[in-house]
Amino acid sequence: MREIEKRFNNDMVNIYNTAKRELGYNANRFIKLVSEKGGVEAAKQLISKEGGTYGFEVLWENNRLDLSVEAHVIKEEYKNLFTEEERQLCIDRLKKFGFNI
Repeated sequence: MREIEKRFNNDMVNIYNTAKRELGYNANRFIKLVSEKGGVEAAKQLISKEGGTYGFEVLWENNRLDLSVEAHVIKEEYKNLFTEEERQLCIDRLKKFGFNI
């Protein structure tokens, strides 16, 4: 695994830990997916889910879309891990739910 992929994977684990600690949201399926597939592949699977995910909804309801997979996918430092189409999907979803980009 390349260093950039390790950093992204660590960010995905941090999303889980922060949501659990600050929101009381225990995203067991999310962390299992990250553990099994790695952060990048887990993110690709989650962002391609039609209509988004339950976790995204929970984060939106708690005004914490900064913890969403989508918000991490569009970070400049991770640009090379995702296609333009994947990044645009994330941007569109975040904007739709009022996240300032």
